[in-house]
Amino acid sequence: MKVTKAQAQANRAHIVDTASTLFRERGYDGVGVADLMAAAGFTHGGFYKHFGSKADLMAEAASCGLAKSAEAATCTDRESFVRYYLSREHRDAPGQGCTMAALCTDAARQPAGVRAAFAAGIEAQLAVSSAPEEQTDAATAEQARARRIALMAQAVGAMVLSRSCPDDSALADELLDVCRADVLARMSGASAP
Repeated sequence: MKVTKAQAQANRAHIVDTASTLFRERGYDGVGVADLMAAAGFTHGGFYKHFGSKADLMAEAASCGLAKSAEAATCTDRESFVRYYLSREHRDAPGQGCTMAALCTDAARQPAGVRAAFAAGIEAQLAVSSAPEEQTDAATAEQARARRIALMAQAVGAMVLSRSCPDDSALADELLDVCRADVLARMSGASAP
């Protein structure tokens, strides 16, 4: 039975979405093509009808996950986003959470296409997190971008460090709690506790 062009595009999108989740849960090396295709409900043989290589899918799945992360950041106010981002709930659900926190360390060892997808996703996240008042002049915009980069790096780093600890570790929670308080204080212009 011949698959329509629209159905082939829908199948590809489903595979990319499934891969995005599985890669965040298990890392790039923790997911094989056969497992991925089975999770998406397709046969292993169909993979190469959609993608030239696993690296091609990794780059596309990274772009998909990073776009979802940027979208999520715009759907709520900044304080609520930070509270969720630096929470145990987010920490314990890497497959549903931030692609950067789940895969940045893996992406650093991947082909250029994957790293380029991460760079574009990080730029997009920085863009959606800017406020209109930050664009007054070049110096102010540059300082605001530097603050957004520092806050993003702290939040992602805190999540990565927390996830590296055992689930029942007090340190895992402490990392999130301390960084959440610091990020929120810096966002409000107050001194961190």
